[in-house]
Amino acid sequence: MPQNEHSESSVDRKLLEILVCPLTKGPLEFDAARQELISRSAKLAYPIRDGIPIMLPEEARPLD
Repeated sequence: MPQNEHSESSVDRKLLEILVCPLTKGPLEFDAARQELISRSAKLAYPIRDGIPIMLPEEARPLD
């Protein structure tokens, strides 16, 4: 796939570099299989819908 094309299941790498957890301001990990951004410090997983990260704590899934 060319570098400037994105499938709906991918997130822009530059976007991932600048996004942080809105609660802790800590780093996020991209979980491609579940389409989530994981905040280990907040123990939350933020969903990605149609390629758009939903960075609202009330939309996040608590991690086990």
